[in-house]
Amino acid sequence: MAKKSIFCIATSRDQAEQIVDRLRAAKFSNHDVAVLFLDKRARHDTAHERNTKAPASAVGGVGTDGGLGGALGWLAGIGAVVIPGVGPFIAAGPIIPALGGAAVGGIVGGLIGVGIPELEAKIYEVQVNAGHILISVHSDHWGEIPQAKDIFTKAGAHHVCTAGDLSGKDNQAQRAPHPATAPRA
Repeated sequence: MAKKSIFCIATSRDQAEQIVDRLRAAKFSNHDVAVLFLDKRARHDTAHERNTKAPASAVGGVGTDGGLGGALGWLAGIGAVVIPGVGPFIAAGPIIPALGGAAVGGIVGGLIGVGIPELEAKIYEVQVNAGHILISVHSDHWGEIPQAKDIFTKAGAHHVCTAGDLSGKDNQAQRAPHPATAPRA
């Protein structure tokens, strides 16, 4: 069975934590929820390390002393990821393996690797580099995707996009309108 996925952008840490809290309350598995955002603490600290021979996509653990307690600390495998030529990020969940192999395509390549269509991946890259937080849910169960979409939209998330085998066609992307541009009833 193919994975179905839904992605969104949270514009603040508070909004991201609210979304993750709601996903947890709705009984989503912490192994199916992913996040990606700039590691602002390490951005300046590791800038000089980009030219070293350290592994280009090293992943390390980030504990609550690193500032990731609360809702985001619940996520499985949360840790630092250095994307070659781009810099340090914090990532969790099913997005980590794809980002680890993103040496050639940077963030866009990693996001395409988890099923985001290229156009959306480019939008998400711009948003993440601007300091916003990418959140996604990956599921084998079609019924969970509308539930996650409802959580995203009620929290005011932007750029909500679904991907995967949602209607019998692999890699079909469906984009929800931005809350500010959605038609009013």
